[in-house]
Amino acid sequence: IGVQGGWRLSPAHAKEPNIAVWFPAAPLRLQPGETLTVKLPALRAGCVRLSVSPFLLDHPAFPMRVEALAGALKTPDALTLQAYLLGTAWNADAFAQARERESDILECRKGISPVMVAVSTTPLTTRVLPRGNWQDESGPVVQPATPGFLPGIRPADGRRLTRLDLADWLVSPQNPLTARVFMNRLWRQFFGVGLSAQVEDLGAQGEVPSHPELLDWLAVEFRESGWNVKRMVRMIVLSHTYRQSSRLNPKLRDLDPSNRLLSSQNPRRLEAEFVRDNALAIAGLLNRDLGGPPCKPYQPPGYYANLQFPDRDYIASRDDRQWRRGVYMHWQRTFLHPMLANFDAPSREDCIAIRTAANTPQQALTLLNDPTFVEAARVFAARLLAEPGLDDARRLERAFQLALGRSVKPKERQSLLAFLEKIRPVYRERPEDVKRLLTVGYAPPPEGHDPVELAAWTNVCRVVLNLHETITRY
Repeated sequence: IGVQGGWRLSPAHAKEPNIAVWFPAAPLRLQPGETLTVKLPALRAGCVRLSVSPFLLDHPAFPMRVEALAGALKTPDALTLQAYLLGTAWNADAFAQARERESDILECRKGISPVMVAVSTTPLTTRVLPRGNWQDESGPVVQPATPGFLPGIRPADGRRLTRLDLADWLVSPQNPLTARVFMNRLWRQFFGVGLSAQVEDLGAQGEVPSHPELLDWLAVEFRESGWNVKRMVRMIVLSHTYRQSSRLNPKLRDLDPSNRLLSSQNPRRLEAEFVRDNALAIAGLLNRDLGGPPCKPYQPPGYYANLQFPDRDYIASRDDRQWRRGVYMHWQRTFLHPMLANFDAPSREDCIAIRTAANTPQQALTLLNDPTFVEAARVFAARLLAEPGLDDARRLERAFQLALGRSVKPKERQSLLAFLEKIRPVYRERPEDVKRLLTVGYAPPPEGHDPVELAAWTNVCRVVLNLHETITRY
């Protein structure tokens, strides 16, 4: 496992002994007459020596392989036995357990992902570039400073300003803009539009706030609370304005069609990541773990076919990371996940302060056919069937309470029960379609349920998850 396509020597250590270790998926045992062939493609080395061993390599660079698996065998000499286990696989169950633990350690790294960091060095000389020519070094030397037209930092000792000075300047009492911009963006998170609609430009060229005194008051409260975000969130969501009904007053429809006076709450569609999270939460699949490496949801095969340097395959996560929250989804710039693209998530090629919110047929098709949502509907249906003592009508009522937080309306009940009765005989006559539907996704199928009944209710749940109310925040 690990590096298989080639091995290149580090130029800084080209004249030193280099060691590479390959661990097969399981210990290899040759039969009489068999030959082990080792190929090292693209290897530039003057002298290569190969060896095999049934035991773990005793080298300082590889202590984790044994020590991190402590506990698989509870014996006084556990490390020695584990080394023997990994080299011989004498106990299949213990070997599988050890490999599973090792895979978790190598992939998760205790929730820490490696990132590039900058090393502090002597700052480079910065000059004014005559006519913007970066090759012209005749311009005067300049030091880091704040814009001259703003109240800036003027150190008395003449020292060079640092990024810490910039941070202190941004949150200083003499700079009210930082708190105002943040509170305007926070207001938009809860009301769909900021007190100033142009959240990306709160300057002189932006829109005048609809409630300027309120924005000033929120900014002062935020600053004087020690920049306490949780306090401000609690204050907003417990306010009467936030807790209003989302039904616009008919008398104000013509006077304030955009509801900038906040006479009611603003209904709006969930953002792309939340659409997926909401479906998983309704089904009971959502993985709420915090931190760690990204997950890879289901994706159409060949979606990365045109992505080069290097060519790569997209392999969806096969464990419970498949159902992690959308904030942890793998994000390939310019090759945005199709589900996110259909629900107007930006590609991250540019900085986008406000997302668009379009309604397209692709969104309905995604909710009906994307493997994530089909799997969520299947698990949601199994959740409903697992509750004892419910007939079709009460089970449908339970579905609406879980998905929408309200009771099913008479017309909705009549329509969905008729659809349920129509789809049942179709699946009884097509067992292959039942099997195909119930195997979508990696979530294990439940036991003890009639497959035809589960398939029929899965389609009902697909309808419920596709309702406008399900993906709309009121």
